Amino acid sequence: MKKTAKVFVLVAALTLGATALSHAQIVVRIHPSHARVEERSRPPAPSPRHVWVDEDWKNNGHHGYAWNGGRWEAPPREGATFVAGHWNKSRRGSVWIAATWR
Repeated sequence: MKKTAKVFVLVAALTLGATALSHAQIVVRIHPSHARVEERSRPPAPSPRHVWVDEDWKNNGHHGYAWNGGRWEAPPREGATFVAGHWNKSRRGSVWIAATWR
């Protein structure tokens, strides 16, 4: 009984230590499925400056991702280029790299 308790305490201490040293990053081993694809026409651009941003995944702030439909966005500055979000493979699984402007 005492040996089991010691093993449990050791495992708990190692887990807490590893958690404290870990970096905040969400790793997905199974890609979430895409939302149902609906055929719709793209609405007209609000201005000539706007750029169409395709559908992608957005972090919903609750330990997961939500499928986000396409939309028009204005670049944050002149000459900015939109870089779409993508999955990046790592040893532990796939990590979602969010879309950004460069």
